[in-house]
Amino acid sequence: MIQATQMKRGMCIKHDNDLYRVVSTQHITPGNWRGMVQAKIRHLRTGAIMEHRFRSEDRVERAILDETEMEFLYQDGDMYHFMNNETFEQIALSDEVLGDAVPYLIPNIKLKIEMYEGRPVGIELPLTVEMRVVETEPAIKGASVSNVGKPAKMETGLVVQVPAFISEGERIRIDTASGAYVERVK
Repeated sequence: MIQATQMKRGMCIKHDNDLYRVVSTQHITPGNWRGMVQAKIRHLRTGAIMEHRFRSEDRVERAILDETEMEFLYQDGDMYHFMNNETFEQIALSDEVLGDAVPYLIPNIKLKIEMYEGRPVGIELPLTVEMRVVETEPAIKGASVSNVGKPAKMETGLVVQVPAFISEGERIRIDTASGAYVERVK
């Protein structure tokens, strides 16, 4: 059990005897009232997002998840197929279960599948992923110092703000938590 103020984005919790993933939290301290935590949580079975207000002294049960390292193989419609590299067992997850992680899935990426009572409930992405830029404005020569950004479309359809010196075909590293450009990959 943890205090409601310790909830973080991406954490799995048990609430009303169901599993939820924390989408966002905001700690509110309104003047002379007691503090509270306004949380958006996603129901792991249905995918529905709801808002719930926890008092700061409330205790929340954190769900214990088993993690299995797997490799993303391919997408088939709205199903994404993963393989365990040790047992060669394959599982398919829907885009509803994957949520915000879908744009970061590139073939052969290794990640952790979160299991609860033998059932997959989500994935844990690596901190950064490397992707190829497929569409952006032409690079500007000598623009290596300016912090002016431009939109760039990645191979998965993800759009990221990149520096002006990045051109099509280059590989860049992207932070999976914020979706921000990190660096160019040589």
